[in-house]
Order: sequence, then C-alpha cells, then structure tokens
Amino acid sequence: MTPIEPPSIMPLNGLITASFGTTEVIMLAVLLFLLLMSALISGSEAAFFSLSPNDKDKLKEDTSKNAKSVSKLLHIPKELLATILIANNFVNVGIVILSSALLNKLYGDSNINESLRFLLEAVLITLVLLLLGEVIPKIYATKNALGFSKKTSPLLIVLNKIPPISWIRFFLVKGSKLILGKFKSNSVDISSDELEAALALTKESDIKNEEHKILEGIVNFGKTEVRQIMKPRMDVKAIEKNTLFVDVMKIILECGHSRIPIYEKSFDKVIGILFIKDLLPYIGKEGDIDWVRLIRPPFFVPENKKIDDLLKEFQEKKVHIALVADEYGGTNGIITLEDILEEIVGDITDEFDNDRLEYTKIDEKTYLFEGKTSLIDFIKVLGISESDFDSKNAETLGGFIVEKAGEILANNEYIEVGDLKLTIESSDKRRIKMVKITQK
Repeated sequence: MTPIEPPSIMPLNGLITASFGTTEVIMLAVLLFLLLMSALISGSEAAFFSLSPNDKDKLKEDTSKNAKSVSKLLHIPKELLATILIANNFVNVGIVILSSALLNKLYGDSNINESLRFLLEAVLITLVLLLLGEVIPKIYATKNALGFSKKTSPLLIVLNKIPPISWIRFFLVKGSKLILGKFKSNSVDISSDELEAALALTKESDIKNEEHKILEGIVNFGKTEVRQIMKPRMDVKAIEKNTLFVDVMKIILECGHSRIPIYEKSFDKVIGILFIKDLLPYIGKEGDIDWVRLIRPPFFVPENKKIDDLLKEFQEKKVHIALVADEYGGTNGIITLEDILEEIVGDITDEFDNDRLEYTKIDEKTYLFEGKTSLIDFIKVLGISESDFDSKNAETLGGFIVEKAGEILANNEYIEVGDLKLTIESSDKRRIKMVKITQK
C-alpha cells in the first residue's frame, strides 16, 4: 500500500510560508528592544522640554545622581535636543529595516501582490512606530515630566558621548549656530496689535492689577500722542519776561515748579525755560536781577508727535520739558518727562503736587468731573470703551462735549454717549468747567 502522506499545512491566507526560527526570534527581540529605546528617547524629549519652573526648583534641591544629570543636560538644551533627534532617527530607521526584513522572512516565497505587501508593511510599521514609539510615551512623559526625565537622564548622558551620535551632534550644533549667526535678524517683528492680544489673554491670569496696568501702558505707549497727555496752556504756570525779580520769586514759591516757561507778551510766544536752580546764587541779593539772561532755549514739539519718539529726543537732548506747538504756530501747552513716564507706571506725585481728585463719585452710577479732565483719565476711571469717546481733536472731557454738541453747552444741557448721560453743571462762554456723568 502506498503510504498516506500527511496533508501539507497551507500558509495563512497564502502569506506566511517560512518557519519562525531562531533568527526570527532574535530579530523580533532586537525589534522590541529598539521600540523600547524609541519610546524612551521620544518620551525624554517631551519630559525635558515640559519641565516647569517649579520642577526645576525641585531639581536644585534634589541631591541624587539622576537629578544632577537632568540639571546638567538642561544647561545644554541645543546639544540635548540634537542628541535626542539623532538617536531617535537612528532607532526608527533600525526599526523600519528590521521590520521589513522580518516580514520578508515570514512572507517567504508567497506570491502576494506587491501593492498589498507594501500597504501591509507601511501601515503596520507606521502604526506600531507612532503608537508605541511616539504618541503613548510622549503623553505619559508630559504628565510625569520630572520623574521621566530623571529615569532617562543616564541614557541620554551615554548617548551624548558615544560615536557616531556625538560626532553628528557636534557638526549639527556648530552648523546650526553658523547658519543662525549669518541670517539672524536683529529685531523681532511683532506688531502692537499682537502684543495687545497677548496681554488680553493674560488678563484672567495671576498677574497683579498693578503689573497689568504697567504692561498695558507699555503696549499702548507707541500709540499715544503728545496732545493726549500734555498739560493744556490754561493750566500752565508761566512768567512774562518783563516781570520783576521779586515777583518772579513769589511766583516760584507759589507754584513750586522746578522749570517755568518764559513768554513775551503772550503765551503763544514762549522765548525760553527758566530753571529755578539757576536762580540759587541770587537768592538774598538786593536790587533787581537780570534773570532773563538765565533762561534756556525752548524745545518745541508738534501736538501729534508720538510720546515714544519724544522720550528718545528727551534722552538725546537731555531735556525734561517741551512746549507743544499747534498747527498755527501757537503754544498749546507743555509736556514733561514725568508726564511720559506716568503713562507706563501711573501717577508720580511729589511734595508739591496737589492731591485733590479731579472727579467726585456721588453714587454707584453718578460722577462729577472737571471739564479739563483728560479723556484718557476719564476712560480709565469709568473703565469704559475708548471707541465711544474716540476724538481727533479733543483731549479733554469738556473739549469732547463741545466737539459732539457743536457748541459750548449751557448749564443743565446734556448729550448722551453710549449708556452715559453727560450733563453740564458749570460752564461759561469760553469753556465747560464741570460735568455730571450718569450711567443709565
């Protein structure tokens, strides 16, 4: 009888024909090791660059060897990142090569369609590599940054020293420094609108209110014009050049200013600035003193000049006060270095400043403002939108009302702006003196 041969085992779906021998087991073990290395290296990248300031403070207090290794690596961030990227690429390339070789051995001599074979290899290897070598390790490492960085620091120290990784890292870091040094831009192109948007995002954070106001002042610094913060001519103390020295001293003692504009006939014709310290040698001397020869040349600026540009000119010319000229050549007021700095740090007061408030809060919805109150201060006090009080010509609350109404309103007349009712409490033929603000 012819012996019955055992039925041959058909390959699964006609794909696997080769036996799974010792070589394949070794290749699979190496592949799993490389996947573990990929996971550790990828996770270390996320861990090291996710360390918070609090984590870094803990590292300084930790005296363990691994903590010191982490601190050492953090001091060379470019070299650390280069080592991680180079090692990760080497490992990933090794995984792809081994995976392809292992799959080829498993396929054997099967007549599998090449397109299907490529699809299986590409999809399978990519999914395994992304899932086990990138996504899962990085998610875990981000949530456990301090612990993961300590565990992987010895591995990175070794990788940082062994060739060819150390060689490639050296040339990569040096090359990047050379390229960046050659094409590096000296300025950062960030618009004020982008800074304003970033500041708005931090409004709900833990930044203190005072700090936030300073940041807002810095952001809006370049947008503010001289006319918006200047002291109007009606509030400026000035001296006519023919005034006697005795009367000059009385005015100085009365106003307490260190610099006073000197004019001829009219404030529209300012001829100089008197520095009070220049009069010190003449205090107590009898007779009339020719104090006019002590005045210094005036510095005029247009009313639409940006205050950041004016600050630079103050620094270059070493002056602290400027006369603000209008479009007709007259003098609109003065602006000082203190006025500019107050736009950033808030009000700066000295022993001569009058501490009285420029407004009175009658109740939760009613305020009383002087007509000369600047629009910027008025908006800040009420915390209202600037868009409702946007004006091209007016700098004060009274000027804004005149601009809107087209005339100087009489007592008890009013205008409405947004949800505010602005009622005139006191005015004359020349200006509005007092305004009552009522919120609807």
